[in-house]
Parts: sequence; structure tokens; C-alpha cells
Amino acid sequence: MSKRGIAVVDKSIDFALMIIEFCELLEEKRKFVIANQLLKSGTSIRANVHEAQNAESMADFIHKMKIALKELEESKYWLELCEKAKSYPYNEHLKTSIDELGLLLYKIVSTSKRKFKN
Repeated sequence: MSKRGIAVVDKSIDFALMIIEFCELLEEKRKFVIANQLLKSGTSIRANVHEAQNAESMADFIHKMKIALKELEESKYWLELCEKAKSYPYNEHLKTSIDELGLLLYKIVSTSKRKFKN
């Protein structure tokens, strides 16, 4: 099976592309600090998922996926600021997408931890 056939790989690349577009909008609105932070954390999710696909061990895989989760939580924070700040643009589809991606990542980590213990 190709890596593109794995749901978390698909969703994480789609999310990264949406983040790039949204950050370009933030930059157009001169919201450079948030744009920079969100671009880093939002695209880092995919980078860590990608690294996990070539992990050296199950422990390494879990570690990389947990880093992806940390980046996801940071991205949620920056998106929440955009949602609550009156002068910032907001994209509801990004919130839905990050929530779906988060559920997938949490499930992968918890399932992998259970398998790793056995």
C-alpha cells in the first residue's frame, strides 16, 4: 500500500496545504507573527507524520507521532486566537480538519502504545 493510501498521511498533507493558504491570507492582512507561528506548527504535523512512516522502531514511531500531536495542539492554539480576535480572519474548515486529524493521531498513538506493550 502506498503511503498516500494511509488516512493520517492524506489528512496531514491536506491540512498542511490548507495551513499554507490560510497563512498567506494572514500575511496579506499583515498578521505576520501568528502567520509565522501557525505555518511552522501546522506544517510540522505533516513533517513528523512523514518521519514516523520511516521510524526505526515502534518506540521511534510513537515518539514521532507524539511530536505531531504536540504540533497539532500548538496549531489549535494559534487557530483559536484567530477565531477569537476580531481583527483576524478565521476558517471554520481548518478547525474541523484539525479536529479530525487530532482524533486520528490520538487513536494511532494509543493503539500503537497498546501493541508496543504486548
